[in-house]
Amino acid sequence: MNDLSHDGYVTADGRQIGGVVMEMRNITLRFGGVVAIKDISFDIREGEIRAIIGPNGAGKSSMLNVISGFYNPQEGEVIYKGTKRPPMRPYKVARQGIARTFQNIALFEGMTVLDNVMTGRLNHMNASILDQAFWWGKAQREEVANRQKAEEIIDFLEIQAIRKTPVGRLPYGLKKRVELARALVAEPKILLLDEPMAGMNVEEKEDMSRFVLDVNDEFGTTIVLIEHDMGVVMDLSDRVVVMDYGKKIGDGTPEEVRNNQEVIDAYLGVSHD
Repeated sequence: MNDLSHDGYVTADGRQIGGVVMEMRNITLRFGGVVAIKDISFDIREGEIRAIIGPNGAGKSSMLNVISGFYNPQEGEVIYKGTKRPPMRPYKVARQGIARTFQNIALFEGMTVLDNVMTGRLNHMNASILDQAFWWGKAQREEVANRQKAEEIIDFLEIQAIRKTPVGRLPYGLKKRVELARALVAEPKILLLDEPMAGMNVEEKEDMSRFVLDVNDEFGTTIVLIEHDMGVVMDLSDRVVVMDYGKKIGDGTPEEVRNNQEVIDAYLGVSHD
């Protein structure tokens, strides 16, 4: 990978990564007397796949919750597209173009796959209550457009055969894919994936890895992911930030992180020369 510049960088496989789209500056997050994140800074660049890794309890999900607006840090700044982001509710962050999946699947089990995916279009629904009640004018046009987008994402993720199936009847791996579809249908600029491969078998991980790469390649979506499978992280990621006990102990390319002795000792296993 070339040296980072203000305008971006070129990956080893020739992909052009853009400039900084989000910065986490000196983020500190506390819960009472417990410090979950301590003075962490890193950036996210347009079009890259940025991984956050670390042992259990390192603060990874807390950092994702800061990015998505679920938590507001006591110290530090979130800079989005060059502007400091004030504390705001998650739905307002979503309207800025940031969508996410969850470590624990958060779907509506009694609803069909299609209906679950459609819930991801809520921020694209602007018709008045009256229009929606009578399903005419703007409401009708929005419904048609939202349904079309949902069907496109269902096709993209190859879940057409289960589109009318209640989510509660699906196996775990397909539920994960439906949750990804719900996030993608929102047309995010930044997609946050919290352990997207957790609990999957090898075949399911291969499928999900392929879809993550396809989303990044075909939609140009910037992706930030938390993942414990180091093979997945090293294969998918352009850059990796490593956390341990709420602190940042590494940040760089997968190769740089792999060879970082502090990371090896804390997370990847103590080396024996």
